[in-house]
Amino acid sequence: MLAFTARRLGASVFLVIGTVVVAFLLTAVLPGDPLTARLGERAAADAELVASLRAELGLDKPLWQQFLIYVGNMFQGDLGTSQQTGHAVLDDLAQFGPASAELALTATIIAVLVGGSLGILSAMRSNTWVDNTLRAVSLGGVSVPLFWLALIATSIFATSLRWLPSSGRLDAGQVPPPTITGFYTFDALAAGDLALAAQAMTHLILPAIVLAAPMVGLFTRFTRASVLDVLSQEYVRAAEAKGLPRRQVIFGHVLRGALVPVLTILGTAFASLLAGTVLVEQIFAWPGIGSYAYRSATTLDLDSIVGVTIFVALIYIIVNFVIDVLYGTVDPRIRRA
Repeated sequence: MLAFTARRLGASVFLVIGTVVVAFLLTAVLPGDPLTARLGERAAADAELVASLRAELGLDKPLWQQFLIYVGNMFQGDLGTSQQTGHAVLDDLAQFGPASAELALTATIIAVLVGGSLGILSAMRSNTWVDNTLRAVSLGGVSVPLFWLALIATSIFATSLRWLPSSGRLDAGQVPPPTITGFYTFDALAAGDLALAAQAMTHLILPAIVLAAPMVGLFTRFTRASVLDVLSQEYVRAAEAKGLPRRQVIFGHVLRGALVPVLTILGTAFASLLAGTVLVEQIFAWPGIGSYAYRSATTLDLDSIVGVTIFVALIYIIVNFVIDVLYGTVDPRIRRA
């Protein structure tokens, strides 16, 4: 297991290096002039001012020198300064990242619990009306456009019924809890403020459910297929032949064998949700990394663009590394691969 983990860790390190190189090089081919975006059309007409700022930002140097300077600064914790906020990019990521992570983690938990349960139920009632209904619902969940679902959910539960708030992480004017993890629900609980934790949870529920909806359908379909595949294995048939109840066969023998493909979806789902929350964050005014990335792209904020790209890529790499280790734990055969 140690050798298996070391191999996966080494591959992850190479992926990180490749990500940094590609992310930086891609900024060189972005359309538009970052100096014009920063100075504005009128100030950009001043050749002396443009030359001064170009030298200050190091844009007058060859690309390879700019890359070496960037990597050197990155190892010192300096990812540059965001022109849209005026803060260090690393500070912005520390501020906006936990908001998206809390939203994505909650959505993933909802998707796993609901989708996994429905998938197991669908497999246990294979080819019955229950199975057909769940398959149709899961297909609908995967197919429904996320922005449409978010608008409908906001209209019903926030505007009409007024059960849940429609924007922000807390009520207007509410002071956030002392920062420990950046997750408002956890930080409020750690501070002993149950009312604030409940408020943060009510703000989290609606966007998390909307974000989880397509993943619920995906988990339902994958769990069903995985469970049905394992049910056809000989060791499961042997367990059934011994007279074990079907429920015991499912939870005692089938789920572990069905877990490997489900883990693949789990890792991909969490990373995708964290990276793809732009629409949900925009609709629910959620101050996360998706909104920050959108503003960075529209203002041609190169330092922020590279910082967000590296941040999201690191999340993917870390999540995939953890999933690989879990593979080896769940299925020892994978360690020899």
